[in-house]
Amino acid sequence: MDYFTDERHESLRAEVRQFAEKEVRPQVARMEATREVEFELSREIARRGWIGATIPRTFGGMGLGHLAKTVIVEELSRVSGAMGAMTQASQLGVAKVIHFGSDAQRRKWLPRFASGESLPTIAVTEPESGGHVLGMTGTAHREGDEYVLNGRKWFVGNSHIADVHGVVLRTGTGSKGLSAFLVESNRPGFRTGELGTQSGLHGFSFGEIVFEDCRIPATNRLGRESQGLDVAYSSSTLYGRLNLAAVALGIHVAIVEDTVRFAEERMLYGKPLSQLPNIALKLGEMQSRLMTAKLAAYHASHLLDHGKACDAELMNAKLINTEYALDSARNAMEIHAARGLQSEFRIERYLRDATHIYPPAGTSDVQRLRLGQFAAGTYGKEWSAELSDLASWAWTELAEREAAAEAEAVAAQTGGASLLHMPLAG
Repeated sequence: MDYFTDERHESLRAEVRQFAEKEVRPQVARMEATREVEFELSREIARRGWIGATIPRTFGGMGLGHLAKTVIVEELSRVSGAMGAMTQASQLGVAKVIHFGSDAQRRKWLPRFASGESLPTIAVTEPESGGHVLGMTGTAHREGDEYVLNGRKWFVGNSHIADVHGVVLRTGTGSKGLSAFLVESNRPGFRTGELGTQSGLHGFSFGEIVFEDCRIPATNRLGRESQGLDVAYSSSTLYGRLNLAAVALGIHVAIVEDTVRFAEERMLYGKPLSQLPNIALKLGEMQSRLMTAKLAAYHASHLLDHGKACDAELMNAKLINTEYALDSARNAMEIHAARGLQSEFRIERYLRDATHIYPPAGTSDVQRLRLGQFAAGTYGKEWSAELSDLASWAWTELAEREAAAEAEAVAAQTGGASLLHMPLAG
């Protein structure tokens, strides 16, 4: 079953899988043992250009869309949930600039993200308010041509390796009192805080960042003042849920592959474990879940790439992939028995890593609540429809048409020099 992919996606899959097996897998045991942030491998993944899957070619990106991004994150997560999580968190950083960045911000940052020169992320959650976005208390105060930032964010993906953070802070009261900003990690008054003591995704930084009278130019604001809630919700809906579904999917693939291999190699009562009826039933259930989860993630990616309203499909992809990966991890533990507790069989790592996918971008109960609202017709703004031009192929095509038109104008003025061969960053 092709799950909506074509030759480009499958060629990309082969490329990422080869890299993951050759470059990532040998590092996993060390990452698990040291639990240190994996800086160099993260940078190498970024330099491959894979962070730019949804960035138009005009800005140096791959211009392949969300399905390609899902394939990339899935294949990395199949080998290392940590590196899959790093890649998906970077994609969240890309989203805010694509959707809310000014022309100048897009020209400056998108080529840097696409090339791997800079790693982005997004920071919304605070220690006291948690997932209650409107409960945040971190502030951004306007002083002339600058904003002064104060506050703390935690559970920030790529917290300790990102070069620029998309931060939502309070500039006023109520739902219209939030605004979003781009904050470079070398700004005075910015620092990283605690990494935390997470049980899984070792190698991925998922910690705290702190602002203490951190000054940034007003031109670093994303969108209008008061659009912060839109930045937070749209990024979570359009990118976060699908990205995390892809991480869970990759882990799920690894769970099924490793468990089938174990059941075929392990002999019991004179035959392979896989031939015992109760084990065969569990393997069949795991395979069914995996097929359904993959279909949910790829279908949502396909709809998003084609500018279709698909908030419900994105929620369902997160829900199905998270829950099914955890269910299959439990079955894998049952099949491996005591061996499942031993690190060399990797099942306990898969279970720990999959558990980390449960809270971000809304727990499973949050997804069920929103899907219930969708069924009842009470669901609010549908972000996939609201931002369809910038979430779909239309965004890539529009950007490239505009660039071509601008190139022709420049060529006419300069006697043939093309804008397409000039640097976009700056």
